[in-house]
Amino acid sequence: MPTEPTPTSGDSDARMWSRLTALHAQVETRLAAALQRRHGLGLSEYRALGLLAEAPRGELRMQDLAAGLGLNQSSVTRLVARLHAADFTYRDACPDDKRGVYTVITDPGRARRQEARATYEETLGTALDEAAAAAPDLAPLLDTARRSLG
Repeated sequence: MPTEPTPTSGDSDARMWSRLTALHAQVETRLAAALQRRHGLGLSEYRALGLLAEAPRGELRMQDLAAGLGLNQSSVTRLVARLHAADFTYRDACPDDKRGVYTVITDPGRARRQEARATYEETLGTALDEAAAAAPDLAPLLDTARRSLG
């Protein structure tokens, strides 16, 4: 009679990773909905404005913005076009390399990001609290991450 295979650490890792990616997707969906509903911003747009606001002189090369957001060049180009159309950013040529293009945050872009920040932080905190309550086995992990990274 065949026996059940013994679970391996790889099985455990795969289950843990699956749970974390599901949690990530759930939280990202909540953040995206709240930002869109309250501020008319997509989640990537909010994050792009944040990276730009924190960058020296409020500007980043397109490839640096793409890397910071985890997007490919095509996706970041479309994202920047939306931000530009909303007057949240403008494009500027790199003085050292005429092929290089910077994306620069505008005052309205800084203001929109600042307005949306409280929504982002409140929604994130609530989503993580609810995730910890719904999945008590994840609560210690979330608590540790909050304490060590916060």
